[in-house]
Amino acid sequence: MAPGGLFWWIGAGVLVVLELLSGTFYLLMIALGCVAAALAHLAGAPADVQFAVAAVVALAAVLLLRRSRFGRRTRKEASRNPDVNLDIGQTLAVPAWHERRARADYRGAAWDVELTAGEPEDAHLYEITELRGSCLVVVAARHSNTRTTTA
Repeated sequence: MAPGGLFWWIGAGVLVVLELLSGTFYLLMIALGCVAAALAHLAGAPADVQFAVAAVVALAAVLLLRRSRFGRRTRKEASRNPDVNLDIGQTLAVPAWHERRARADYRGAAWDVELTAGEPEDAHLYEITELRGSCLVVVAARHSNTRTTTA
């Protein structure tokens, strides 16, 4: 194998390894461009054609990835994202409601609590779904084995 072809195979291999470290599919798509260029080299294409093939295949693969469900990232609001706010998903006990609002002890402090529309007021155990400033937005806890966070 000529040294020019080896360049494309090594490039593809390095990109695949980097892809495994990054967790996205984009580097894999660029690696496909390198593989296409290596195949063009084997077919006897000159260097400028190899680079063009690599660029076109990589660009097409990235665009296809962006249009697929794997290329779309759904972004959650920080107030509802458990990766940003560790309180999301925690449970707390609410002793009494007044017009779908309450005060409850959570993490050693009194918090305002708001019940999500359509949720029952008689559940006693609630799960935090959102944080709006110092107000916890909750739904009735669906699990019987959840851990209750109090004082």
